[in-house]
Amino acid sequence: MENKQVNRRKFMRDSAVAAAGLAVGLGTIRAGNAHAESAARKTPSYNPDMEYRRLGKTGLWVSAVCLGGHWKRVNVMNQDFAKNRRDVVTRCMEVGINYIDACWDNEVRAYSKALKGRRDKMFMALSHGAKETRNDKYRTAKKLLGSLDELLKDSKQEYTDLWRITCHEPGGRHSFNTSCEMVEALEKAKKQGKARFIGFSSHDRRWIKFMIEYFPQIEVVLFPYTAKSKIAPKDSLFPALKKLDIGALGIKPFASNSLFKGSSAPGDPHAQEDDRRARLAIRYILCNEALTAPIPGLISPHQVDNMAKAVKERRKLDVAEAQELKESMEQAWANLPANYQWLKNWEYV
Repeated sequence: MENKQVNRRKFMRDSAVAAAGLAVGLGTIRAGNAHAESAARKTPSYNPDMEYRRLGKTGLWVSAVCLGGHWKRVNVMNQDFAKNRRDVVTRCMEVGINYIDACWDNEVRAYSKALKGRRDKMFMALSHGAKETRNDKYRTAKKLLGSLDELLKDSKQEYTDLWRITCHEPGGRHSFNTSCEMVEALEKAKKQGKARFIGFSSHDRRWIKFMIEYFPQIEVVLFPYTAKSKIAPKDSLFPALKKLDIGALGIKPFASNSLFKGSSAPGDPHAQEDDRRARLAIRYILCNEALTAPIPGLISPHQVDNMAKAVKERRKLDVAEAQELKESMEQAWANLPANYQWLKNWEYV
């Protein structure tokens, strides 16, 4: 065990040296910005009407709203599932959304298929949630790398833009040894060219802060951020994210659809109100520029268009809009199912 710990310290030291000197800072590209022309050349599916934000020290510029991998309620769409995913991805490309986050093997396969022949048009992150550190059989670097190899092979991908390991909830339940094994696997995958960038998702603020401060290899983190979330007055996660130049993606922006009154089916009588609620939520979330982007799951090209519209709308909510969103989120909190009550722990981040 002592030898292993010594090796870990050397591994950490060498990786820290390699990470040193990276540029630190946040950035935003909007229409008319002096950097827009450069971004157009470098950013997949660039659209001058979309806003782009720098994903921390990865240096990638991603759309202000990205595509989450989940497709809850997709069964309300009267069309072939594969066609639905391809149509949604196509519309994302058209409006300038350029990042997909897929955290389960079925999502990775579905989006890999949807991207066939145009993989260079989108950044795609992936995770094999059932075969990563949540599962006690996958808590060594060897097993985690094997899981990644399996996922890449099954999805016919040679690499991923971001390997973001799905961690235990709360992440703090992981041992320090598991943390070391996980980071070792991430680092090896990057060195082997299987992952361009590396990170993880967790529902544990304190553990996220520990991980990014202790392991300089981490480049991106994912955590819940809803329209009820706000920067904590003290012990907030965001100063550490900014100081360490970590890309930050917000999951569950619509509180697992509890924000909405309708079913999301075409022609639903609540569709117009739900579209407005979604835009208000996104506008609110985007006011926090320390968060790179929210990643809602979208089930139709119409929902993609609604997100693009939200990005273009006035950012700051007026008094009436803020009250409307507050009341909508109070309803969402009241509608949270039992297995999502933990979202209430993310009112302060």
